[in-house]
Amino acid sequence: MNSEFIQCQAQTSIHPMGLEIASAKGSYIYDKSEKKYLDFVAGVSANTLGHSPKVVNDAMIEQMNLYTHVMVYGEFVQDKPLELAKLLVANLPETLNSVYLTNSGTEATEGALKLAKRVTGRFEIISAKLAYHGNSQGAMSIAGKESTKSAFRPLIPGTKFIAFNNFEDIKKITCDTAGIILESIQGSAGFVVPVEGYLKAVKERCEEVGALLILDEIQSGVGRTGKLYEFMNHNIAPDIFITGKGLGGGMPIGAFISSRENMSKLVENPKLGHITTFGGHPVIAAAGLATLKTVLESDLMQKISEKEMLIREKLKHPAIHSIRGKGLMLAAMVETPELATKVILKSMEKGLILFWLLFEGRAIRITPPLTISDEEIIEGCALLIESLNESLNEYAPLKIH
Repeated sequence: MNSEFIQCQAQTSIHPMGLEIASAKGSYIYDKSEKKYLDFVAGVSANTLGHSPKVVNDAMIEQMNLYTHVMVYGEFVQDKPLELAKLLVANLPETLNSVYLTNSGTEATEGALKLAKRVTGRFEIISAKLAYHGNSQGAMSIAGKESTKSAFRPLIPGTKFIAFNNFEDIKKITCDTAGIILESIQGSAGFVVPVEGYLKAVKERCEEVGALLILDEIQSGVGRTGKLYEFMNHNIAPDIFITGKGLGGGMPIGAFISSRENMSKLVENPKLGHITTFGGHPVIAAAGLATLKTVLESDLMQKISEKEMLIREKLKHPAIHSIRGKGLMLAAMVETPELATKVILKSMEKGLILFWLLFEGRAIRITPPLTISDEEIIEGCALLIESLNESLNEYAPLKIH
């Protein structure tokens, strides 16, 4: 492990993976010893088009040659942020027609929560158990696992939690609720897909009591599940929508999106109700625009279902109890967190990048770039199975059912 990395750069975990990166291209990452690694994580669902996609790099270079940062968000008309907003609006339900670009998904979450309170005049926010929407104070307040936030209390008051996919719990959304925020597919909880009719029932309840439905597709969006956004499979439209990660094609971005009427509430009482210096940065917006255009104009989304089926076929193994998720947002579930960790670390030794999920230790994260080829999928799955078999031989306590 690089000692300067440990000494000078703040760490996020006790045992960082510590891979020393030299370059990355397509579906592969290369370390400083020139070893290559097939990437089944894609920067935690951020590298939609793989690493260093030419279309994204060219768009950023073109914009950098014109100008970079010129003014705080929302004051000057800049082509690339405007074009990105227009393209998002053109491909979303008509009620989602006003885009606020941010620096990250977490910042978009913060804006969405503020907007829900401002529009309704209420302050209660409901989230789901095991939800994850970011790691700032507001986003942490609606995180659905107490152990991840207890050290930072007091947090934002007025939060409640319901069980995801529990229809009875929907009744907890009342006339006191400003908004309920849900992931269209729960990420950190283990890639939990909503059951048939659940999101629609939540939306109907919100309409009954005057609450707003906020859907978070920071992880599941930008084509990852076969639709541009997963909520489009559920015949609903959220009142406020959050996107990020994959929208930037490897660059930092987020956005919260609602109606112009709702967004106008951030203009006055108070003025500058939500501001950011670098949100909507023209270079980042150029990257997002190039990424979104490519996803929309190519056949990438049409191929997602076939790629999912190929992964499921190649990962049939007695120790993999199930594969949760949808599209290229999948989690191979094994018996214990210890086994999952062994497989992830052993796979890295063999040249395959896998990762964990925050709240579900038994999960092995599989979220490759949308551009991954069938041959690369087969290669990666073979390495995973090989690592799993070797881990099982070393892990005697495991009982295979």
